Amino acid sequence: MKVLRTLARLYVDDLDRALPSLRELTGEDVRMRFPYADVELAGIGGFLVVAGTEEALAPFRNVQSTILVDNLDGLCDLLDAHGGEILSGPNQVPTGRNATVQHPGGIVFEYVEHAA
Repeated sequence: MKVLRTLARLYVDDLDRALPSLRELTGEDVRMRFPYADVELAGIGGFLVVAGTEEALAPFRNVQSTILVDNLDGLCDLLDAHGGEILSGPNQVPTGRNATVQHPGGIVFEYVEHAA
């Protein structure tokens, strides 16, 4: 499993209000935007922006970062070697597959393998 990119997560109440300043900050346009569950997500620069009400965001807030990988299949090897626990997944998501993992020390990452 190879890390392709790491995205810092930002939690906001309104995606349309949050994106203009992020466009200016990063110098990039939104590369993806889609609804998922009761939230809406957008990728811009090194950020994954998750928008929704406090109630809708609650299940997502414990995830500290999203890690894009070439293949989720190596995740079990990583956990066997270093510890940790799969909290959810692998699941089919709009962009491919994901899994949420709690690593030793309490760090929670979402791993995503984009569909080809």
